[in-house]
Amino acid sequence: MKKLIECVPNFSEGNDMAIIRQITSVIESVEGVKLLDVDPGKATNRTVVTMVGEPDAVCEAAFRAVKKAAELIDMSKHKGAHPRFGATDVCPLIPVSNSTMEETVVYAHKLAERIGNELNIPVYCYESAAKEPKRKNLASCRSGEYEGLKEKLSNSDWKPDFGPATFTSTVQKTGAIAVGARNFLIAYNVNLNTTSTRRANSVAFDLRERGRAKTDPVTKKPLLNEKGEPINEPGLLKSVKAIGWFIEEFGIAQLSMNLTDISVTPLHIAFDKACERAQARGLRVTGSELVGVVPLEAMLETGKYFLRKQQRSVGISDKELIKIAVKSLGLDELYPFEPDKKIIEYILEKEDSKGKKSLIMMDLAAFANETSSESPAPGGGSIAAYMGALGVSLGGMVANLSAHKSGWDHRWEEFSNWAEKAKQFQTRLLKLVDEDTQAFNKIMDSFGLPKNSEQEKAFRTKAIQEATEFATQVPFKTMQLCFESMEVMKAMAEIGNPNSVTDAGVGAIAARAGVHGAYLNVKVNAGGLHNKEFSTPIINDATEILQKAKQLEEEILKIVESKI
Repeated sequence: MKKLIECVPNFSEGNDMAIIRQITSVIESVEGVKLLDVDPGKATNRTVVTMVGEPDAVCEAAFRAVKKAAELIDMSKHKGAHPRFGATDVCPLIPVSNSTMEETVVYAHKLAERIGNELNIPVYCYESAAKEPKRKNLASCRSGEYEGLKEKLSNSDWKPDFGPATFTSTVQKTGAIAVGARNFLIAYNVNLNTTSTRRANSVAFDLRERGRAKTDPVTKKPLLNEKGEPINEPGLLKSVKAIGWFIEEFGIAQLSMNLTDISVTPLHIAFDKACERAQARGLRVTGSELVGVVPLEAMLETGKYFLRKQQRSVGISDKELIKIAVKSLGLDELYPFEPDKKIIEYILEKEDSKGKKSLIMMDLAAFANETSSESPAPGGGSIAAYMGALGVSLGGMVANLSAHKSGWDHRWEEFSNWAEKAKQFQTRLLKLVDEDTQAFNKIMDSFGLPKNSEQEKAFRTKAIQEATEFATQVPFKTMQLCFESMEVMKAMAEIGNPNSVTDAGVGAIAARAGVHGAYLNVKVNAGGLHNKEFSTPIINDATEILQKAKQLEEEILKIVESKI
């Protein structure tokens, strides 16, 4: 699975589209990065850009954009309604998929150091990337704005984390930049059956972390602390900002929420709490709206949450989980919800697939025809992975049928866990269907390298060996997953719906066939390797897995035979 991070740089130019286009074009020049959104604001004289991709590519695109902005934007002439202190004012990195905050902080520090060293721009690290507590808050880093930057740089307490600590002629033009790492923010609106902004605000104040000002029960005036500041009564949801407003286009009031950390308050919790507080105030939630894009995991977790409330199995396809999420949240009330335009991973997948032939996206007939064609790939490795995927799919089917079996309602969670495990194996094996073909193509590409000089021959030999090692590791991973997946079929043969016990048996046969088929590929590829320290252990391990798989298949089939 790809590691994905998002980057949302803010540039201090919102009127000159020629400048904005030059900045976004350098972002688009980086392979592996998808430009999701460009949002210029005239009054703020500021443009917010959203891009996503693998971490190294995103950091490269961000650096190029910061460099281009430094060339094109003169902060000494900048005016705008939004606080700012640099040509690229802020540049946060956000973990999206298979990336942790700790990893993202490392990338933020590397990017910040490169900007400071190579572009001679003062850099302050903020949020999770802050190097000291007082710099965690962006507003603190940016205090004084551009006009106060010269004085700020002369203050030892505000020496930049990277880059110059003096107001050079370069800094006079570029200003400073805040580079950070923060959690993914989801802009989320909940629709109410009212036109009253005041009532929508009441629900918003119930929910938002900041809450509302406490008042004297008699005078109704705000209560103040010893500093004369209003005392707030916190709301129900952490990491949530919210306000009520009226949307003239749809003729309804909404709760407009920013979920600033979906690991603390995810979509489904925000929605359920909104429903509770709306009902308590005589209102009803009729649906909701996602503004911008959302990570796939957020939608999958939402689907699982509502299925668990129904005591139903969560081990179903991503497509079905997303459908449950959309219907449960009412995301299609105002307009259709299109996953390939709203879910980050699907946007990238769609972009990556342009001009490429993905095996797992083919229908059954097309895949069979492609396999039987004159092309040597897809071959046995891809078929082995596919057999494994089909085998564990049958195990998942038995688990789901068991979870729904009449009289077994009290066991729904037990079988849901097995179905979810089966789905995880299925997803990973399906990816290996394409990966095995890619591994074969890498070998073919390396054989096509020039071999005219001794240097070229050495490079070609090294490339062939590296590609062959990779082509050995892929089917070995297929073997491991096929074998491990057989625990699902064994469990379903033992405890699953007895009416489907033969399906568990067929699943075991398919999974063992996947192990055996992948073993042949491991053996033939490893046989061509010069590095025996790599090839000998992997062949030995593969042989052991094959024997264990054969033994486990026999055990499962004995259980199946005893029940039919």
